Amino acid sequence: MADLHHDSSQSTAAPRSSDNMTNPAKPRLLDQVRDVIRCKHYSIRTEQSYVDWIKRYIYFHDKKHPEAMNEAHISSFLTYLAVQRKVASSTQNQALCALLFLYRDVLQKDLGNFDNLVRAKMPAKLPVVFTRDEIRSILLQLEGPAWIMGQLLYGAGLRLMECVRLRVKDIDFGYKQVVVRDGKGHKDRVTMLPEVVIDPIQRHLAKVKHMHDKETKAGFGTVYLPYALERKYPHANREWGWQYVFPATKRSIDPRSGMEQRHHISEAVLQRAIKDAIRQSGITKPGSCHSMRHSFATHLLESGYDIRTVQELLGHKDVSTTMIYTHVLNKGGKGVVSPSDRLFQS
Repeated sequence: MADLHHDSSQSTAAPRSSDNMTNPAKPRLLDQVRDVIRCKHYSIRTEQSYVDWIKRYIYFHDKKHPEAMNEAHISSFLTYLAVQRKVASSTQNQALCALLFLYRDVLQKDLGNFDNLVRAKMPAKLPVVFTRDEIRSILLQLEGPAWIMGQLLYGAGLRLMECVRLRVKDIDFGYKQVVVRDGKGHKDRVTMLPEVVIDPIQRHLAKVKHMHDKETKAGFGTVYLPYALERKYPHANREWGWQYVFPATKRSIDPRSGMEQRHHISEAVLQRAIKDAIRQSGITKPGSCHSMRHSFATHLLESGYDIRTVQELLGHKDVSTTMIYTHVLNKGGKGVVSPSDRLFQS
């Protein structure tokens, strides 16, 4: 039986002191997973997701240790997710990535193929795009920091997490641009800073700066730094440039360091604000925060900007991903005039 907290090869007898020096006990399985994830600088969300999927996999197979299982066991678990749980293809793929990480990076075990795997079907969905009038209506329903974030989602094409994770140093008022650090695919990119948001965000940052100064004097004022920068630059976590543009209302305990810090605002706050604004605007489209980004891309293409420029602003690796926005430019059914309209013309 797999022990999620202790390695199965660890003896139950108390080791002698000499054994402790020559054969130290292996770390717990999930601790090994966390250690490798942190060595590879994966995000805390990826860590939590991978650990959760590995737990589900082990419990699905009656707590067998992953060392005693192979690709057939992985296939049966993923097939169960697709057939019985009817998960989305993206969810099944996330589970597969977690298990491949476990075997290849943690257990150092090569896997074969997955011939018997039943893949979850990937529905062909077009992005939800708001018209300019709908965007204006949505933004009019927002106020304060939510309005600023809404403007960045639409006016700069930021993803949800890219927006809430913005640091002060990443906003360049001189060049009117936003530097997105470590975006999707661990890539940096530069996008525009809408002029309409410059004055409001400067006033907002003045308030955040005042709060940060007070916390620093009280012995707090630190923030999470990526890639072990805290060890390299011991005082950087208190510097103004590293602070979040949209900080949380309260301090919290960092799950990795155990320090009491002020993290960025929860993404759920922005998601809820956008959802409420859409509903209050009377819009029936099933839109979300990501629809603001979809609208950003579509409206740029409508304005005549070339698709390569839009690709760079969005941070897409392949231009084929950006091509999906061209469907709106065709005005409905690929630009074809309905025969009903022709019938009643003239």
